[in-house]
Amino acid sequence: MHIAPYDNGNRPIVDIDDDTVPLNYFNIVKLTHGQSFDYRVPGYETCIVPATGTVDVAVEGVAFDGLGGRGTDVWDGEPEGAYIPSGARVTITCTSDATETFIAGAKYDKVLDPFDVRRDQIDLVQYGSDDTKTHRKIKHILGQKQADRVGRLLVSELYTVGQGGWSGFPSHKHDTDRLPQETRHDETYNFRFRPNHGSGLQMLQREDGKPGDAYHIVDGSTICIDRGYHPCAVLPGYEMYYFTILGGLSQRPLVQYFQPSHAEQIETIPGIKDMIAKFK
Repeated sequence: MHIAPYDNGNRPIVDIDDDTVPLNYFNIVKLTHGQSFDYRVPGYETCIVPATGTVDVAVEGVAFDGLGGRGTDVWDGEPEGAYIPSGARVTITCTSDATETFIAGAKYDKVLDPFDVRRDQIDLVQYGSDDTKTHRKIKHILGQKQADRVGRLLVSELYTVGQGGWSGFPSHKHDTDRLPQETRHDETYNFRFRPNHGSGLQMLQREDGKPGDAYHIVDGSTICIDRGYHPCAVLPGYEMYYFTILGGLSQRPLVQYFQPSHAEQIETIPGIKDMIAKFK
């Protein structure tokens, strides 16, 4: 499902128990200097990631000050995040001129401990190549390094390396719990483009060998993926970024099932197996 950009007024874009991706939660909060935003999401663990600007985070008596620090857009600096336990009461306060802050979430009942992830703790993986039109880098905010501190939530940022090309290829899905072949993980993306008048395409093919759907994605588009194979592409001449939220049904590690029609191309894309291993 494609949700076109709109002014959400700091209200969730993907709320709890969403009809399409019930395992996910997503909000974008925009504040100016000195403004605060309070939230609590019962039954969902969350992660605060400033897309731009700097915030102080207070969660149940624990403080994470000076989180973020990026400038004009998501390309202007490195990400930072704060893990928020399920149902915790949180206050986000803007300490820069302004901030646009992402709140990612996954359904999880157990209450764990809050922690922050600073830029020197981000797990970076780069894969693909210009020749295969798949050159990408992923910055894991809640990834393999935090495996023993998080319940079901995976949070990362994907960037194109260069302009144009494909991501999420070879096509894969993760909509059914049938280990060891596949896990059920709902997924939500928020896209950005540089320059910001760029755009791209999100494919969603429900069944191998049958035509699927395609969505025109623009700067600020949100995509919710419940089932099916889902590669995406950016127009030539533009860079693409997407904030990625994954919420697992029965476990946190992601097991992707690659589309049989294209699975052999895993062997042609440099570094893709290392990339797959990081979603744990």
